[in-house]
Amino acid sequence: MGLFSRRKKGPKAVRRYPVPLTAHQLWMVSLSAPVSRDRSASRTTLYPFTRIDDDGARRWLAEQWEITSRAELVERLDDLARAGYRERAYRATGISPLAWDAALYVDISRRGFACGLLDEGDTWTALKNIVPSVVRTYASWREYADHYLLGRRVWQDGLRATADADFPAPQAEAAAHLRALLDPDNRTSPWNQAPWNAISLPDRPR
Repeated sequence: MGLFSRRKKGPKAVRRYPVPLTAHQLWMVSLSAPVSRDRSASRTTLYPFTRIDDDGARRWLAEQWEITSRAELVERLDDLARAGYRERAYRATGISPLAWDAALYVDISRRGFACGLLDEGDTWTALKNIVPSVVRTYASWREYADHYLLGRRVWQDGLRATADADFPAPQAEAAAHLRALLDPDNRTSPWNQAPWNAISLPDRPR
């Protein structure tokens, strides 16, 4: 055996969660599409990864957000829904980029579901709670993407001169990922599968 062994991959997530999302469900999940850029991320299921990795979700919440319990998760979601990073962004730019907080909110909810801190019903309820404010604020995925990048830049600037200064991927990498999501020819983009106005229309199976 080599010095480094590959981490064993879990089964495909769709085997555990085979029911396709409705148009509204995919739209809600798609709010977190800007956050995860690696190949292991799933952008079309409630489960956040293409393969089952409950332990990975648990570690990520603990290491990145210091969330190890349901109570801590709920408290963090409440903070992101009420204020989040957009208050700091408003002081710096005069703009309150809800999209950054909304994307983090949905991403954390999905990871909380993956590691069992939230059950499926509670996770969908959490996602539904953020929808009204997002719909009131934006009129397109492009507007949402622009504000996500603005919020990310303010967050990244706040890490300068700290131990986490080199942690985030470059802003250019995040921007390229968003361009791919917005590309009308990208059939795998959830934003093309669930157009912005889908959430305002009657829900339907996909």
